[in-house]
Amino acid sequence: MSNVTINIKQGIAIITIDDGKANALGSLVWADLNSAMDKAEADDAIVIITGREGIMSGGFDLKEMGDGPQDALELTSKGSKFARRIMSFPRPVIMAASGHTIAMGAFLALACDYSMIKDGGYKVGLNETLIGMTMHNFGIEMGRYHLSKSYFNRCVINGEIFGPEASVDAGFFDKVVPADEWESSIPMAAKLFSQVNTKAFRETKLRSRKEIFRTLDKAILDDLDPEKVHAM
Repeated sequence: MSNVTINIKQGIAIITIDDGKANALGSLVWADLNSAMDKAEADDAIVIITGREGIMSGGFDLKEMGDGPQDALELTSKGSKFARRIMSFPRPVIMAASGHTIAMGAFLALACDYSMIKDGGYKVGLNETLIGMTMHNFGIEMGRYHLSKSYFNRCVINGEIFGPEASVDAGFFDKVVPADEWESSIPMAAKLFSQVNTKAFRETKLRSRKEIFRTLDKAILDDLDPEKVHAM
């Protein structure tokens, strides 16, 4: 049974990640997420990516990461390519996080066109350096592009973890939604984006990101080269 489900209705595709645990992002999940995005794109739908109550995602599947250096490089690349796909997706992509959003989960929040998090005692951030992982080139460039400049070192290098309100200041999320407004906020966000002209949105999105796409594409290639991954 897949840990990723998609429900498309009236031009809105809700993609849900739920493995009943930390919503670890492994190879099978990336394949299922790409399949879901294919369906949404074929339906010309606005996309909402969400998790389960209490957790958006804790990041990469560390068990799969531990299978070997090459496995780790390939898994990282799959995550980077998916985030890159979100950034160039022709329709709006919204993250609706009702819980902890850590590591690769936080990068997905950065990649989305609009990201909101439910208010609560949730943790948001990039914990790679805290758990002994050197940040990959793609992650560094994503942070440099999306995060508030004054928070870059705190997030990418120091691995600081934030609550919902501070995560907005840092640049991970655009809005904190009160818990009692959460259920209504998702269709409201979709309705807001449905008013945007599709062609103008797509072309402006791609035009405004030409430079960062070149940077990210190079980073993805560099992250598959063991010598460049560990280069100083």
